[in-house]
Amino acid sequence: MAPASVLIERACEQHVPGITALHGDPDVARQVLQLPYPSLERWRKRMEQDSERRVGLVATVQGEVAGYASLEQFERVRRSHCGSVGIAVAKGWHGQDIGGRLLGALLDVADNWMNLRRVELMVYTDNEPAIALYRKHGFEVEGELRDYAVRDGRHVNAYAMARLRDADPR
Repeated sequence: MAPASVLIERACEQHVPGITALHGDPDVARQVLQLPYPSLERWRKRMEQDSERRVGLVATVQGEVAGYASLEQFERVRRSHCGSVGIAVAKGWHGQDIGGRLLGALLDVADNWMNLRRVELMVYTDNEPAIALYRKHGFEVEGELRDYAVRDGRHVNAYAMARLRDADPR
C-alpha cells in the first residue's frame, strides 16, 4: 500500500515541472503514447486548457510528483457517456498503489460527478502490472490492436480495455 503521505490532488501550474520530469523518464515514456523529452511549455499549455470534460490528477509525496492521471469525457454527443483514462507512475513508486489511488479517484469522478457509463483505456499487451491494476478496477480486455504504436524502434501491440458501470445484461 502507498504511504499515508501520498496526496491526490488536481494537477495545476505548480505541478508542471514534476509532470514534465515524470513523462521525460525513459521508463515512463516507453509505456505512454508521448514522445520522450517533453517540454515544460507543452505541459504548461495542457494545464491551461480548462475544461469540465477533463480532469488531471497528480499523486504527490512531500511535494514531489509520483504519478499523473487524466480522465477526459468525449465531446461527441453520442459518445458523451464515455471517457478515456491515461496514467503514468514514476518508476520509484511502482508497486506502491499510486496508480490504484489515482485510478480510484478518477473513477469516483467518472461515476459520481460526470455520470460516465463507459471508461476506456489503451495499454501495451506486455505491461502486465498495469493490466492487473485495470482488471482489479473492473476493466476488461475488449480487443487487441496489432502494431498499435512504435516503442523502442519496434511496432508493439496494445489492448483496448473498458469498464462499463451498471452494464445492461441483455
